Formats: sequence, C-alpha cells, structure tokens
Amino acid sequence: MKKHMIDYQLKKFDRNASKVIFARREISFEVRLTAQMILDEICFQGNKARLDQAINQSLDQKDKERFQTLSKQYSYIWN
Repeated sequence: MKKHMIDYQLKKFDRNASKVIFARREISFEVRLTAQMILDEICFQGNKARLDQAINQSLDQKDKERFQTLSKQYSYIWN
C-alpha cells in the first residue's frame, strides 16, 4: 500500500495571520523498512569485518585466549 500524500500549507485569511497550519508528508512504510534493512546490513557487514580482522590478528599473534573469545562471538553471529 503506497501512500499518496501531498504537502499543503493551509492559511486562514487576513483575520488572524499568526495561525498557520503546516501539513508534512509521511514516508511510506516500504521506504522506511528498506532503509532500516540496508542500514542493518551495513552495520552487520562492518562488525563482521572488524571481528574477522581481530580473529586474524589474534592468530598472527598466537593469542589463544583472545582467539577463543572472538571465535565464540563469531559463532554467536551465525547462530
């Protein structure tokens, strides 16, 4: 269901010029959902890349404890 809305500016005539009513356009649900899903995917990919880099760094440094904690976090992402 797409919303078809138009911006209107309603004004009273010269009787009381201080009262102006503004109507704002709403963003459709599909656009908001798509934007939220794209932002979620960008955040997920960034966090996953950062975690991959940290795991690789712990392997290079042969830090077993850090590798185990990071691999638990990594498995949590995929479960």
